[in-house]
Amino acid sequence: MTATTGAAQSAQPERPGRKDGVCSEFTVFTRIKPGHADALREDLTALADATADKEARAALRQIGTLHDARHVIFDNDTRFMFASVFDGSWDTYIDDFAKTVVGARFDKVFSHTEGFPGVSDPGAKDWFVSQQEPAGVFVSSYPDLTVQQIWKDQRVDEAFQEVLDTPEFRAALDNPANAELLATPAFQKLMEEAAA
Repeated sequence: MTATTGAAQSAQPERPGRKDGVCSEFTVFTRIKPGHADALREDLTALADATADKEARAALRQIGTLHDARHVIFDNDTRFMFASVFDGSWDTYIDDFAKTVVGARFDKVFSHTEGFPGVSDPGAKDWFVSQQEPAGVFVSSYPDLTVQQIWKDQRVDEAFQEVLDTPEFRAALDNPANAELLATPAFQKLMEEAAA
Protein backbone atom coordinates (compact mmCIF):
# COMPACT_ATOMS: atom_id res chain seq x y z
CA MET A 1 0.00 0.00 0.00
CA THR A 2 1.28 3.46 -0.88
CA ALA A 3 -0.73 6.08 1.02
CA THR A 4 1.53 9.03 0.23
CA THR A 5 1.08 12.51 -1.12
CA GLY A 6 0.58 12.44 -4.89
CA ALA A 7 3.54 13.22 -7.13
CA ALA A 8 3.60 16.52 -9.00
CA GLN A 9 2.55 16.46 -12.64
CA SER A 10 5.02 17.95 -15.09
CA ALA A 11 4.46 21.70 -15.63
CA GLN A 12 1.93 21.70 -12.79
CA PRO A 13 2.37 22.56 -9.13
CA GLU A 14 2.20 19.73 -6.64
CA ARG A 15 -1.40 19.09 -5.68
CA PRO A 16 -2.52 18.10 -2.20
CA GLY A 17 -4.12 14.73 -1.67
CA ARG A 18 -3.00 11.21 -0.96
CA LYS A 19 -2.67 8.29 -3.36
CA ASP A 20 -3.04 4.56 -2.95
CA GLY A 21 -1.97 2.83 -6.15
CA VAL A 22 -3.82 4.44 -9.06
CA CYS A 23 -6.45 6.00 -6.76
CA SER A 24 -6.22 9.55 -5.38
CA GLU A 25 -8.38 11.30 -2.82
CA PHE A 26 -9.70 14.85 -3.10
CA THR A 27 -11.30 16.55 -0.09
CA VAL A 28 -12.44 20.17 -0.04
CA PHE A 29 -13.76 22.05 3.01
CA THR A 30 -15.49 25.36 2.28
CA ARG A 31 -17.52 28.02 4.08
CA ILE A 32 -21.17 28.30 3.09
CA LYS A 33 -22.30 31.83 2.27
CA PRO A 34 -24.52 33.17 5.08
CA GLY A 35 -28.15 32.25 4.44
CA HIS A 36 -27.32 29.76 1.66
CA ALA A 37 -27.49 26.46 3.57
CA ASP A 38 -31.09 25.68 2.63
CA ALA A 39 -30.51 26.54 -1.03
CA LEU A 40 -27.36 24.38 -0.99
CA ARG A 41 -29.34 21.54 0.56
CA GLU A 42 -31.98 21.88 -2.19
CA ASP A 43 -29.30 21.89 -4.89
CA LEU A 44 -27.69 18.79 -3.37
CA THR A 45 -31.07 17.04 -3.42
CA ALA A 46 -31.46 18.02 -7.08
CA LEU A 47 -27.89 16.83 -7.75
CA ALA A 48 -28.65 13.47 -6.13
CA ASP A 49 -31.78 13.13 -8.30
CA ALA A 50 -29.88 14.28 -11.41
CA THR A 51 -27.08 11.79 -10.80
CA ALA A 52 -29.61 9.07 -11.48
CA ASP A 53 -30.54 10.54 -14.88
CA LYS A 54 -29.03 9.30 -18.13
CA GLU A 55 -27.26 12.57 -19.00
CA ALA A 56 -25.38 12.70 -15.69
CA ARG A 57 -24.50 9.00 -15.81
CA ALA A 58 -23.27 9.45 -19.37
CA ALA A 59 -21.11 12.41 -18.24
CA LEU A 60 -19.64 10.37 -15.40
CA ARG A 61 -18.85 7.57 -17.85
CA GLN A 62 -17.31 10.13 -20.21
CA ILE A 63 -15.09 11.40 -17.39
CA GLY A 64 -14.38 7.76 -16.59
CA THR A 65 -12.12 8.32 -13.57
CA LEU A 66 -14.50 8.96 -10.64
CA HIS A 67 -14.76 6.10 -8.13
CA ASP A 68 -17.05 7.89 -5.67
CA ALA A 69 -18.05 11.32 -4.33
CA ARG A 70 -19.65 12.72 -1.18
CA HIS A 71 -21.18 16.12 -0.34
CA VAL A 72 -21.71 17.03 3.33
CA ILE A 73 -23.11 20.13 5.07
CA PHE A 74 -21.83 20.42 8.66
CA ASP A 75 -20.98 22.77 11.56
CA ASN A 76 -24.54 24.04 11.98
CA ASP A 77 -24.97 24.75 8.27
CA THR A 78 -21.83 26.91 8.03
CA ARG A 79 -19.42 24.55 6.24
CA PHE A 80 -19.53 22.21 3.26
CA MET A 81 -17.33 19.26 2.35
CA PHE A 82 -16.86 17.62 -1.02
CA ALA A 83 -14.77 14.43 -1.09
CA SER A 84 -14.04 12.06 -3.93
CA VAL A 85 -11.75 9.29 -5.11
CA PHE A 86 -10.46 9.37 -8.69
CA ASP A 87 -7.84 7.93 -11.06
CA GLY A 88 -5.05 9.84 -12.75
CA SER A 89 -3.97 13.45 -12.70
CA TRP A 90 -5.68 15.94 -10.37
CA ASP A 91 -5.57 18.66 -13.05
CA THR A 92 -7.13 16.39 -15.66
CA TYR A 93 -9.81 15.36 -13.15
CA ILE A 94 -10.83 19.00 -12.57
CA ASP A 95 -10.63 19.81 -16.31
CA ASP A 96 -12.81 16.80 -17.19
CA PHE A 97 -15.57 17.88 -14.81
CA ALA A 98 -15.61 21.37 -16.35
CA LYS A 99 -16.18 19.90 -19.83
CA THR A 100 -19.40 18.03 -18.98
CA VAL A 101 -22.84 18.64 -17.54
CA VAL A 102 -21.28 17.73 -14.19
CA GLY A 103 -19.35 21.03 -14.28
CA ALA A 104 -22.55 23.06 -14.52
CA ARG A 105 -23.98 21.12 -11.59
CA PHE A 106 -20.77 21.70 -9.60
CA ASP A 107 -21.09 25.42 -10.34
CA LYS A 108 -24.61 25.43 -8.96
CA VAL A 109 -23.64 23.59 -5.77
CA PHE A 110 -20.41 25.47 -5.12
CA SER A 111 -22.04 28.84 -5.89
CA HIS A 112 -23.29 28.66 -2.29
CA THR A 113 -19.72 28.68 -0.98
CA GLU A 114 -17.52 31.68 -0.32
CA GLY A 115 -15.19 32.71 -3.10
CA PHE A 116 -15.92 29.97 -5.64
CA PRO A 117 -15.08 31.41 -9.10
CA GLY A 118 -16.80 28.73 -11.21
CA VAL A 119 -15.37 25.43 -12.37
CA SER A 120 -14.43 26.82 -15.83
CA ASP A 121 -12.73 29.91 -14.41
CA PRO A 122 -8.91 29.91 -14.77
CA GLY A 123 -8.70 30.44 -10.99
CA ALA A 124 -10.87 27.44 -10.11
CA LYS A 125 -7.94 25.08 -9.56
CA ASP A 126 -6.19 27.56 -7.26
CA TRP A 127 -9.45 27.99 -5.35
CA PHE A 128 -9.87 24.22 -4.96
CA VAL A 129 -6.27 23.86 -3.78
CA SER A 130 -6.78 26.63 -1.21
CA GLN A 131 -9.81 24.78 0.18
CA GLN A 132 -8.35 21.27 -0.05
CA GLU A 133 -7.05 19.22 2.87
CA PRO A 134 -5.35 15.88 2.26
CA ALA A 135 -6.64 12.92 4.23
CA GLY A 136 -4.58 11.79 7.20
CA VAL A 137 -4.89 8.25 5.87
CA PHE A 138 -6.24 7.11 2.52
CA VAL A 139 -6.67 3.42 1.67
CA SER A 140 -8.37 1.86 -1.32
CA SER A 141 -9.74 -1.69 -1.34
CA TYR A 142 -8.61 -2.01 -4.95
CA PRO A 143 -5.60 0.33 -5.34
CA ASP A 144 -4.44 -1.15 -8.63
CA LEU A 145 -7.79 -0.99 -10.46
CA THR A 146 -8.90 2.08 -12.37
CA VAL A 147 -12.57 2.85 -12.91
CA GLN A 148 -12.14 1.75 -16.53
CA GLN A 149 -10.69 -1.61 -15.43
CA ILE A 150 -13.53 -2.14 -12.94
CA TRP A 151 -16.11 -1.43 -15.65
CA LYS A 152 -14.34 -3.85 -18.01
CA ASP A 153 -14.21 -6.53 -15.31
CA GLN A 154 -17.93 -6.05 -14.75
CA ARG A 155 -18.69 -6.39 -18.48
CA VAL A 156 -16.51 -9.53 -18.76
CA ASP A 157 -18.16 -11.05 -15.69
CA GLU A 158 -21.66 -10.36 -17.07
CA ALA A 159 -20.72 -11.90 -20.42
CA PHE A 160 -19.13 -14.93 -18.75
CA GLN A 161 -22.17 -15.46 -16.53
CA GLU A 162 -24.35 -15.44 -19.66
CA VAL A 163 -22.10 -18.11 -21.23
CA LEU A 164 -22.32 -20.25 -18.08
CA ASP A 165 -26.10 -20.30 -18.37
CA THR A 166 -26.24 -21.61 -21.94
CA PRO A 167 -27.08 -25.22 -22.79
CA GLU A 168 -24.07 -25.23 -25.15
CA PHE A 169 -21.68 -24.52 -22.29
CA ARG A 170 -23.25 -27.25 -20.15
CA ALA A 171 -22.90 -29.66 -23.08
CA ALA A 172 -19.24 -28.66 -23.50
CA LEU A 173 -18.62 -29.45 -19.81
CA ASP A 174 -20.10 -32.90 -20.29
CA ASN A 175 -18.19 -33.62 -23.52
CA PRO A 176 -15.29 -36.06 -22.85
CA ALA A 177 -13.26 -34.34 -25.60
CA ASN A 178 -12.95 -31.31 -23.29
CA ALA A 179 -11.89 -33.26 -20.19
CA GLU A 180 -8.23 -32.25 -20.50
CA LEU A 181 -9.07 -28.53 -20.70
CA LEU A 182 -11.58 -28.76 -17.85
CA ALA A 183 -8.97 -30.43 -15.62
CA THR A 184 -6.42 -27.61 -15.98
CA PRO A 185 -5.79 -25.52 -12.85
CA ALA A 186 -6.62 -22.34 -14.80
CA PHE A 187 -10.05 -23.64 -15.82
CA GLN A 188 -10.74 -24.95 -12.31
CA LYS A 189 -9.83 -21.55 -10.85
CA LEU A 190 -12.10 -19.83 -13.38
CA MET A 191 -15.02 -22.04 -12.37
CA GLU A 192 -14.34 -21.52 -8.66
CA GLU A 193 -14.30 -17.75 -9.10
CA ALA A 194 -17.50 -17.89 -11.14
CA ALA A 195 -19.21 -19.85 -8.38
CA ALA A 196 -18.07 -17.47 -5.59
